[in-house]
Amino acid sequence: MDVKDKVVIITGSGSGIGKATAIHFANHGAIVVVADINFDKVEKVAHEIVTNNGKALPIKANVANYKDVEHLIATTVNEYGKLDVIVNNAGIGPHFLKTHESTLRDWNRVISVNQTGVYYGMKVALNQFLKQGYGNIVNIASLAGLKALPNNISYSASKFAVVGMTKSVAMEYATKNIRVNAVCPGYTESALLNQLRNAKPEMDEILKSAIPMKRYGKAQEIAEAVVWLASDNTKFITGQTITLDGGTSL
Repeated sequence: MDVKDKVVIITGSGSGIGKATAIHFANHGAIVVVADINFDKVEKVAHEIVTNNGKALPIKANVANYKDVEHLIATTVNEYGKLDVIVNNAGIGPHFLKTHESTLRDWNRVISVNQTGVYYGMKVALNQFLKQGYGNIVNIASLAGLKALPNNISYSASKFAVVGMTKSVAMEYATKNIRVNAVCPGYTESALLNQLRNAKPEMDEILKSAIPMKRYGKAQEIAEAVVWLASDNTKFITGQTITLDGGTSL
């Protein structure tokens, strides 16, 4: 996959899918800006990449804070002179409550990161892309943004929004040499999945029974799709949602 020397920002890259994606980009020769609200985590990820002869810059950023997102992208451009790709990956999970039991705090918290954070990332990156004359956005949505997921109203709303925003922005900038796509992982080994499994003891068996492949996805498998969409191998692909769910959506 052709991403060599591309400058790539990945939010929420301190662990899970974000970390796997950062490492995969670096392994293919990209310059990776690893961003997360937890600086210690991205510092470790950046160190791991550099130790393996890759190029990485750690930056602390809370995607729910517009000033943080502006600082993240400005710092990247000041350091490298450009921004080729932004992967809006940062996200948080729900509280697994029925809608009438859900709290305003949970709603505001999840929407601010999963939905508004993606909007901020796209908005600021687009300004830079328009100056450059090109750019690429990959948003991390979810199977929960394509199919109903009960007891998760804030999470479902945020991920359906990411899918919708991806399609709208892709149409707006299709003639500007700017591509926008989304990846929709199904149940993937991650902290969010552990949270879901820990909610009920029987959840692990229930979840696997819904997956035709009878296994969870791996962060590395999601990372491969993200890097592919960000590469020059997919120049005619925009506005798409790539679903990686082991057949669950079938």
